Amino acid sequence: MFGFDENMIFRIPALLIALTIHEYAHARVAVWMGDNTPKMMGRLTLNPISHLDPFGLIMLWLFKFGWAKPVPINPNNFENWRKGTLLVAIAGPVSNVIMALMAAILYAILAKMQLLSTGLAMVLNFTYSYNIIFAVFNMIPLPPLDGSKVLMNILPTRHAYMLEKIEPYAPFILMALVLFNVIHVFITPFYNAISFFINQIVKIIF
Repeated sequence: MFGFDENMIFRIPALLIALTIHEYAHARVAVWMGDNTPKMMGRLTLNPISHLDPFGLIMLWLFKFGWAKPVPINPNNFENWRKGTLLVAIAGPVSNVIMALMAAILYAILAKMQLLSTGLAMVLNFTYSYNIIFAVFNMIPLPPLDGSKVLMNILPTRHAYMLEKIEPYAPFILMALVLFNVIHVFITPFYNAISFFINQIVKIIF
């Protein structure tokens, strides 16, 4: 759980980066696929304020797991609605993994050049970890998280509809999973796998 300590000043930029990049990627891919709804709704922006969800932000702040305001899309504007919806859904988590990789590479470059201050090192470390956490957390198959949208595109229509029906209760289910520490059962192995993958890439580069 977050504590109100001196590290908070380094955590906040990392959280905002992870959240903003994630939602911007959703919006950018939706527009790229032919749906201008995110642009018209002011979501095609790197301004974090446009993407904040109060409840999700509180969860993110307190428990390191949370969500942003979902980017509105209209699948009818996609040439292929199933493909468009799927690509928009995975864009967020993929962008977070890429951001984590960039943070790791920048850390390695600055460390090698002996230009890495303590504060910058902490920001980069938090950026690395929060982006991976955000990517994995959002792939949990509960609405409105990205994993549910991926699953709904794979499942038969009848089962996809059943999953959609639990959306009003999803925040409470997620909160229970976090409070009872069940969420780590899902998060930890995927976090470790992505972290290992990124570290191998950094080792190859350097």
